[in-house]
Amino acid sequence: MRGKSHPSVVRRFGIGLAALALVATACSSNDAETQSSSSAEPEVDDAAQLAITPADGTEALAPNTPIQVTAEGGTITEVKVDQVVPAEAGAEGGEAEDPSLYEMTGSLNEDGTLWVSDWNLRPGAEVVVTATAENAEGETSELVHEFTTEEAVPGQRLELLSNFPSSGQTVGVGMPIVVNFDLPVTNKAEVENSMEVISEQGIQGAWNWPSDTMAVFRPETYWEPYQSVQVDMHLAGVEASEGVYGVKNYQLDFEIGRELIMTMHVPDHEMVVTVDGEHERTIPVSNGKGSRNFDTTTTGVHVLMERYESLTMDSTTVGIPEDSPGAYNVDVQYAVRTTNSGEFLHEASYNGNIGTANTSNGCTNLDMVNARWVFENTLMGDILDTTGTSRELEWHNGWGYWQMSWDEWLANSATGEAHVTDGSGTPGPVHGAQ
Repeated sequence: MRGKSHPSVVRRFGIGLAALALVATACSSNDAETQSSSSAEPEVDDAAQLAITPADGTEALAPNTPIQVTAEGGTITEVKVDQVVPAEAGAEGGEAEDPSLYEMTGSLNEDGTLWVSDWNLRPGAEVVVTATAENAEGETSELVHEFTTEEAVPGQRLELLSNFPSSGQTVGVGMPIVVNFDLPVTNKAEVENSMEVISEQGIQGAWNWPSDTMAVFRPETYWEPYQSVQVDMHLAGVEASEGVYGVKNYQLDFEIGRELIMTMHVPDHEMVVTVDGEHERTIPVSNGKGSRNFDTTTTGVHVLMERYESLTMDSTTVGIPEDSPGAYNVDVQYAVRTTNSGEFLHEASYNGNIGTANTSNGCTNLDMVNARWVFENTLMGDILDTTGTSRELEWHNGWGYWQMSWDEWLANSATGEAHVTDGSGTPGPVHGAQ
């Protein structure tokens, strides 16, 4: 494999001029020959000169190495990067991946003389970089480099375990983007910068890390309703921690639906629902009795999570053993989770105090009709904003991410910079130290 410059247009001009020079030698004086020969040389010398790094023929290159193309005497007009992972180095027994997930984009400087790849390379890939440039006369040059990248070691391949929401879902305006990895991430800034969020209506947002295996994106304010959001996770080749590389790219597409907000001041025994700013429904409720921290309904901005048409509420799942004070085991219908510590909106036909007193174990109890309405008319990502109790919702309890102010959320991200969702890119580099 060798990198060669191919100034094709220049070469054609060179051949034609050389032929004219031979004719002049046979029919004219020596002066004519000298003039014809000298006129050909500047055309060849004016060709744009291209250079590519990594070097042609490099083997087992670190996947997080950037590709750089430079041009002298002209401007870069195109850079094409082909990445092929042989079957034996690819996913084991999986479906063929969408090649469009691995199309390499790059950033070109203002004068068109430097191009740098935006993303990392696939591990275990055969890579071909084809660059073209053009000089002031419109003559083109081409340079090709071929090299291979290092394979990701089994047991050290970062992959996606799960994500919320899923592609195709419609969610509420408070929905975070939650990404769960199979291995811990220590190079968090590089991973954050490898995941680009693009929405129809651009907004500032940032990633945070509730744990080393979970990344969460939250906008500065609630999403604007009725728009599409896309998440391009360029994880292939990113070095998540020492020697651990991402092996796949992923794309997530979802919709933001109408704006549904529920507000509840616990002493009032009611929940008010608005849709797109208009009053929709007032629902009588019974909240936590508040005799201890456990049975106190949390104050704060809750994001609706998973839902069950029927569910057994069992105190042993939240650390209260059977037969101990406060233990319970009851079957309910139309349950919608609001925290990881056990709070739900749910039907509680057994509670005769709905609308008049707070007597639950911390959940928000509703009658059958209203519980079914909430179950059928709310979305994952809708907001329940609760006030009036002594127990504050922790930011990492469920999806309580709106409990942090925007300044706190941004400062707690690995990059410390806002990610604007208008398609302009992520805040920083994804490549390793060079």
